[in-house]
Amino acid sequence: MSPGQKQEDLQQLGATMTAEYFTYKGVLFPGVNYSPETLKYLENEFQVQDNDIFNITYPKSGTVWMLEILSLIRCEGDPDWVRSVLNWERAPWVENQSGLEAALKYPPPRLLTSHLPVQLFPKSLQRSKAKIIYTLRCPRDVLVSLYHFTHVLRIFKCPSSMDTFLEDFLSGNVPYGSWFDHVTGWMGLKGNENFFSITYEELQQDLPGSVRRICRFLGKELSEEQLAAVVENASFQSMKGNKMSNFSQLSDEFMNRQKGEFMRKGICGDWRNHLSEAQSQRFDTVYQERMQCLGVTFPWD
Repeated sequence: MSPGQKQEDLQQLGATMTAEYFTYKGVLFPGVNYSPETLKYLENEFQVQDNDIFNITYPKSGTVWMLEILSLIRCEGDPDWVRSVLNWERAPWVENQSGLEAALKYPPPRLLTSHLPVQLFPKSLQRSKAKIIYTLRCPRDVLVSLYHFTHVLRIFKCPSSMDTFLEDFLSGNVPYGSWFDHVTGWMGLKGNENFFSITYEELQQDLPGSVRRICRFLGKELSEEQLAAVVENASFQSMKGNKMSNFSQLSDEFMNRQKGEFMRKGICGDWRNHLSEAQSQRFDTVYQERMQCLGVTFPWD
């Protein structure tokens, strides 16, 4: 293939990236690097191993932060691994094609990542002792972060306005489906000994205490020095400056860097700077309606 032909093909790929979604069992997925065949294989044939650790989130809920924390805990605070290996290779996203291929080659114990709702997760999880760490974030902040992210990552459709995106988000007409369904589905495992949930807000308020809790869940004992090293190297500033963690190595065919960076602010409550009073009230009405049956109080409630 000539350089000119390759460039033309890449341009065509970039042009089609934002336009293609498909639906698998009622949930939307991007058309690039995802397929119904991959999702079907993952759900029915992928074998979860007892020593797997899964980093599970709805998109823009602290996925990359938790991935960094778990990577550093694994290495007892030594930052060499997180500074030398790309984060999507340290803990591949199992539901996309390249991530699944990496997971199948990953020597145990595996550290794996997923945004999948519980009903599409590998059925073999039910027969395993694999550990699930589920991170949640204030859904208004998720909404705002995801809105900005759709402008940066080319595999997502770019919404015409926040009003339009708000309605899509509330109805679940976004990649990975409804936030409400995702949270109520995974939180249905609360109480299982191999399931641990934590919020982005708890990580922000007390990272050392949060890391201690995660270590207890994983059965990992760290010294105070090792714990301090995890906390220091998992800070937003450390991650933003680490080219193996900040997605600066992701191809420009996937990232529109003129519109922003992968890691934007990493703060709580930014939704107040973006949602109008009417939009916030609209969100609150649906939130109260959808979450009243869960019986869990979150830091943002």
